[in-house]
Amino acid sequence: MSTPFREFGSRSKTRSSAPAEDPAAERALDLAQSRIAIEGIETEIDGGRFPAKAVLGKPFDVEADVFSDGHDTIAAALVQDPAADGTGAETLMSPLGNDRWRGVLTFTEPGLQRYGVIAWRDLFATWIKDTQKKIAAGVKVSLETEEGRRLVAAAVEDRSARTSQDSADLAALAKRLDAAHEAERLEVLLSDGTQALMRRAGPRTNLTRYPQTLEVFVDRPAAAFSAWYEMMPRSQSGSTDRHGTFDDVIAQLPYVRYLGFDVLYFTPIHPIGKTNRKGRNNSLTPGPDDPGSPYAIGSEDGGHDAIHPELGTIEDFDRLVEAAAEHDLEIALDFAIQCSPDHPWIKEHPEWFDWRPDGTIKFAENPPKKYEDIVNVHFYRDALPDLWLALRDVVLFWVAHGVKIFRVDNPHTKPFPFWEWMISEVRSKHPDVIFLAEAFTRPKVMKRLAKVGFSQSYSYFTWRNEKEELTEYLEELTTEQCRHYMRPNFFANTPDINPVYLQESGRPGFRIRLVLAATLAGNYGLYNGFEICDAAPVPGKEEYLNSEKYEIRQWDMDAPGHIKDDIRLVNRLRRERPAMQGFDNLTFYNAFDDEVLYYGKHDPETGDFVLVHVNLNPHEIRNFEFEVPLWEFGLPDDASIEVQDLRHGNHFTWHGKSHWLTLDPDDCPYAIWRLIPPGAGRE
Repeated sequence: MSTPFREFGSRSKTRSSAPAEDPAAERALDLAQSRIAIEGIETEIDGGRFPAKAVLGKPFDVEADVFSDGHDTIAAALVQDPAADGTGAETLMSPLGNDRWRGVLTFTEPGLQRYGVIAWRDLFATWIKDTQKKIAAGVKVSLETEEGRRLVAAAVEDRSARTSQDSADLAALAKRLDAAHEAERLEVLLSDGTQALMRRAGPRTNLTRYPQTLEVFVDRPAAAFSAWYEMMPRSQSGSTDRHGTFDDVIAQLPYVRYLGFDVLYFTPIHPIGKTNRKGRNNSLTPGPDDPGSPYAIGSEDGGHDAIHPELGTIEDFDRLVEAAAEHDLEIALDFAIQCSPDHPWIKEHPEWFDWRPDGTIKFAENPPKKYEDIVNVHFYRDALPDLWLALRDVVLFWVAHGVKIFRVDNPHTKPFPFWEWMISEVRSKHPDVIFLAEAFTRPKVMKRLAKVGFSQSYSYFTWRNEKEELTEYLEELTTEQCRHYMRPNFFANTPDINPVYLQESGRPGFRIRLVLAATLAGNYGLYNGFEICDAAPVPGKEEYLNSEKYEIRQWDMDAPGHIKDDIRLVNRLRRERPAMQGFDNLTFYNAFDDEVLYYGKHDPETGDFVLVHVNLNPHEIRNFEFEVPLWEFGLPDDASIEVQDLRHGNHFTWHGKSHWLTLDPDDCPYAIWRLIPPGAGRE
C-alpha cells in the first residue's frame, strides 16, 4: 500500500518554550524529534557506502529494527526516491515480532534508486488498542471516547500533505462524531473504516527519519538469473586445420540454444600478439602455426577495440550479435585488462606500463610464475586518468556494438576505485549492462568487488564437493548480508579450471555438478566440452591437457557418454519453474545420508515448490531416508501430498513425512520433484 508522505507537528511549534541561544536547549529539541529508534537495516551496506542490489520488477525486501520507549503503537514505512525534504511515495512496513519490521519495494526502472525509512508513534492506533482492552475488561470508556474524538479533530487540523479525498473524509468523520451520541461515537471510532482512514491520514507523532538515504542498484532480470555457455570462437570451424570465424559461431547458435542457454560467452576475440607467444600446453616454444593465447591481447592489428583478423570483421561481429538475438541469446565478452608486448598502447602510452631498470618492459608475474606473453598496465602515476578513460571507452565501444554482458578477467588484481568508477560510468549511460567478476580469491576481496558494482561473481562452488561444505557455503551466500549485494555465478568448469572432482568422477560426476550448479544458483555456467565430460588433465594440475587456450580444438559434441539431455532438462526446468529462478529462497532439508544433498526452493508468489536430491558420490549407490517438508504447507506429519517427478513427468502421492529413495550414479545421480499442495491442482 503506497500513500503520500505526511508529517504531523512541525518543529517550530515546540521551540518557543526554550531560549534559542541555549545550546543545551537546542540539543534537547533536536533529539526530541527523533524519538523512534530505527536501526539494523539489513540492506544498508557498510553504513550506506555501497548500494544493495535488486532486480527489476521483483520484490526488494527491507528489514529494520523499529521501536520506541513506552507501550505506544508505532508505525513504519519505506519512502521510495525521497526528495530533499524526505518526502516521497511510501510503502508501509509490517511488524515481524521482537521489534523487527519488513517492507517490500518493487522497482519499475533500472539503475540506481534511493529509499529511506521512517517511523512514528501512531496515537490513534494506541487509543484503539487500549480502549478495546478496557471494553473487554468491562471498564467505562466515556473519557476515552472523547479522547478518540479529539484525535480525529487533531487530524483535521493537521495541515500536512495528504490527498484531497482523505482531507474531505476526515472532515466528514469529525462532523459525524461531533453530532453523534456517545455510544454511536464509540462505534464509529472503532470501525474498520475509521481505523483505515486514520492509519492512512492521521497524525504522525514524533515522526523520525533514518538519517541516511540508502541506495539500491536495480538490474535487469538477467543479472540474477542466467545460464552461460562458454566457447572459444576459433575452435568452431569443425577442424583443427582451420581457424574458426564468426560465421562458424553463427552456425553453432542453434546448438547452444538447443541446450537451453541464454548467454553465449566468448574468451577474448582481439588480435593476439606474436612476441613470446605460447605454444601448445602453455609451452614457451610455439610452432609456426600455433595461435597463441587469446589473453595475449594486442598486435599490429589493434588492441582491445579490435577483432582478431582470422575471426572476421566488426561487421561480421555485428551480424553475429544480431543472429544471437534471433535465437534469444546474448553475447558476453571477456574484458581482460592485459596486453601482449605487441599491443599498440605500449608505444602510444608507455607511461601506462611498468619498465625495468634496463629499459625492458616488465612482464606479468605471479612469482615464481611468469607470463612472458603478457604485460600489465598500472592504474596510477601518469596513467591516471587517461588509462581509466581509455578502458571505459573500450567497454562503451562494445556496448555500442550490442554487447551488454562482460565477464571481467582477474578484477581482484586491479584497483577497487577503478572498478567502482568505471562500472558507474558505464551504467550511468547503460543501466542494463551486466558485469561478472572472475575472481577466485579471498572472500572479503570477492565481496568488495560485488559491493563496488559487479552484477555477478564467480564463487568457491567449483571446489565445494562435500555435503557439509556445500551446505555451509550456500547458507552463507543465501542467508547472510552478502545476499543483498553479491550474486554468485556457479561455473562448473572454465578453460582455466579442470576441477579434480571432474577428473576423477566420470560421467556421473559431470551430471552431479551440472545439477548442483543449475539448481542451487540463479546464475550458472559451463565451458564447452562439459557436455561430453571432457576432463583429461595436465598430470597433477587442475588444468586441461591440450587446452584450447593454446591451440585450436575440434569438438565432437555427440561423443558417446554425452550429457546433453541432462543439460537440456535442467535448463528447461529453470525456465519453467518459478521456484528455480530464485537464489535466496533455498532451504536444506533432512536426508539422512552424508553423501546426499537435499534441498528445496519455494516461490511465494506462485506457490511453486521444487525439491532436489543429489547423490554426491559418483561411485556408489545411496539408499537413504528423507523427510518431505509437509510443515512448509502447514500439514501434519501424517498428511499426504501430490508429487510430480520433473525428470519423467509422472504424478504420484507421498503419504506421510518419512520416505526412502535410492540414487544410483550410473543410472541417474539426482532427482527433481515438484510438490503440489492441496487445492493447487496439476498444470
